[in-house]
Amino acid sequence: MTNQISRRGNLAPTPLIPGLFAPAEAPAMAAPWTPSPRAFRAAQRASRDGSYNGDAPTTLEEIKAGVQMCRRCHLYRDATQGVAGEGPARARLMFVGEQPGDQEDLAGRPFVGPAGQMFDRALAQAGAPRDQTYVTNAVKHFKYELRGKKRIHQSPNAGEVAACRWWLEAERRIVRPRVIVALGATAALALFGKPLAIGKMRQQALQLSDQAQGVVTYHPSYLLRLPDADAKAEAFAMFVEDLKFAWKLAA
Repeated sequence: MTNQISRRGNLAPTPLIPGLFAPAEAPAMAAPWTPSPRAFRAAQRASRDGSYNGDAPTTLEEIKAGVQMCRRCHLYRDATQGVAGEGPARARLMFVGEQPGDQEDLAGRPFVGPAGQMFDRALAQAGAPRDQTYVTNAVKHFKYELRGKKRIHQSPNAGEVAACRWWLEAERRIVRPRVIVALGATAALALFGKPLAIGKMRQQALQLSDQAQGVVTYHPSYLLRLPDADAKAEAFAMFVEDLKFAWKLAA
């Protein structure tokens, strides 16, 4: 494997090379929805009156409403909105990314930007229908730095990941996936509680405390930013193989 691919598998600062990957067709997914007013009112009460680790949400609707009111870390201050996961309430396979990006922050949905298009294309080649999986992020608010008018992605730190793990654990309890795929180093930290070398840990089933199997692979945004065309193609093929491995493991 070329040394252009790092062990961490997170975002690289190199520019995106246009034209190497065609945009994927939009997957068949349910239209975006918002929690009911009742769920929002309950989330507001919990945010105002509840303890830091109060009663955990028991439905995905409660999670979606609660994320909008979340004050567990400071990232809510600059984000447009919180972005909860998306997918069936029972899914055999769960994907965990790093955090919402610029387009996800505006749309309120995970993996809808360029990385999401890469992710959808890889899922299609792996034979894993996105609408049968649950897709979320380790951190639910977009962390960025303003440079002029552009919002530049900033990786969440360990404290921010730890603060948001409460929501990820709630999603895991509700969805009860057989297999959880960590996309990149930040997701691996959230899932396993320690740093993992992505390149060394690929294609392995790692036991988690709730009896689910954990799998690690690269984040699709990282693949987009590899500067060399051959390295990009090789990394994408590896990414597809990792998704195939996870889908078969969840069967």
